[in-house]
Amino acid sequence: MANLNITPTLSIAGTRGIFLNAAQAHADCQVQNKIIALAERVALLPHILEAVPGVNSLLVVYDPMKQQPGALMDQLATLWQQTPATQIQGTTFEIPVYYGGTKGEDLPAAAKHCGMSVEEFIQVHSACEYQVACIGAMPGFPYLTGLDPRIAIARRSTPRLSLESGSITIGGSHAGITPCRAPSGWHVIGHTPTTLFDAKASKAALLRPGDRIRFIVEGIAQ
Repeated sequence: MANLNITPTLSIAGTRGIFLNAAQAHADCQVQNKIIALAERVALLPHILEAVPGVNSLLVVYDPMKQQPGALMDQLATLWQQTPATQIQGTTFEIPVYYGGTKGEDLPAAAKHCGMSVEEFIQVHSACEYQVACIGAMPGFPYLTGLDPRIAIARRSTPRLSLESGSITIGGSHAGITPCRAPSGWHVIGHTPTTLFDAKASKAALLRPGDRIRFIVEGIAQ
């Protein structure tokens, strides 16, 4: 259970940013709900250019010609205390997954590491309801909370230089979906045909913080 009475640290980030850090020993969904709600409030303030949620943190980008950082930090501290950690009413997405095979090559080793059969591992992974904590690392990449602790696996000691778009991954206590071909130190256990990011679309990123995801088993490669 998160300590929602914590006082986050506030620090200067470059020439036009304030970084609010509410992280504790482990990422927490209640704290994240508060971060997302706070970001929505901050984005409406005058002279704010962007409010970007991270995992239990928030980066606020402001116009330095119109906003004094000290006053903004005081305002953020006040808003933090006033913002409840209410459940975010995001959109729920069902993401089809093809587990294992050449596009999910870490699945057998991941299941063995967790003391499960491949079928048990898939059942646990697909039974969870995940929440998009934030979008980061690359365009459209969702950091997903809600992973069952039984299948949390530390990131790979040697990252892959390239992981293809649509890879279903696990990294520590988070699950993820790779939106584009990119290097990754996360374990890949499957693949989805769902497009998460399209720069030409009116809404480039499919997901946003607060959305929920359920993985649907479409197939298991032997």
